[in-house]
Amino acid sequence: MDSTSNQTEFDYLFKLLMIGDSGVGKSSLLLSFTSDNFEDLSPTIGVDFKVKYVTAGGKKLKLAIWDTAGQERFRTLTSSYYRGAQGIIMVYDVTRRDTFTNLSEVWAKEIDLYSTNPDCIKMLVGNKVDKESYRTVTKKEGIDMAREYGCLFIECSAKTRVNVQQCFEELVLKILDTPSLLSEGSKGVRRNIFKEKPPQSDASASSCC
Repeated sequence: MDSTSNQTEFDYLFKLLMIGDSGVGKSSLLLSFTSDNFEDLSPTIGVDFKVKYVTAGGKKLKLAIWDTAGQERFRTLTSSYYRGAQGIIMVYDVTRRDTFTNLSEVWAKEIDLYSTNPDCIKMLVGNKVDKESYRTVTKKEGIDMAREYGCLFIECSAKTRVNVQQCFEELVLKILDTPSLLSEGSKGVRRNIFKEKPPQSDASASSCC
C-alpha cells in the first residue's frame, strides 16, 4: 500500500475507527501510519481523526481514521462514531493484560451495540511488542481471541513502526474484498462520514498513546 500525493482524486472513501483502553497506543499507531512519526502523546479528548490518501489493490483510497478516547467518561460521546465505519481496529497493549480482557468485556460489546454495518471488518491489534520482556499477553491468546470474534489479527509497535503499515494495509485490502463495503465507500454514494466533529478544546489536538 503506497501513499499518494494527489489528494483530489480517489476511488473510495473508507471510514476506519480505532478503539481500545486509554494508553494502549491508538493515537501513536495512527501518527506512525499517517506521518511516519512516533511521539509519547497525552490522552485523546473525546475523538480526533486524520486523513490519509493511499493506493491499495489498484485503487486510490481516502482513509478517514477516527481515534477515540478510551476513558469511560467519553463513551457516550464516542458511541456515534461507530456509525458507518467500514473498518474497526481494536487495540490492546501486550504488556497490560487488562487492556486485552477489556476487548471482550467492553469493546466487543460496544461494537455489537453501536456498529451499524454488519459487514464491518474488524482487526485485533496487539501493540507495544517492542516491550517484549514486559509482555503479559501471548501472541497465541491474541490469535485465539481474533478467531473467536472473526477478526483479522496482527501484533505491532507504534514506536519502532514494526507492522504498522501492514496493519492498515491488511484491513483496507479486506474491505476492498467486501462488495457491500465498496458500495458504501463509493464516491457516488453521498455519505457524511465527516459530519461528526471532534470536540473543540485546547486539548483536542492531543492524542492518547
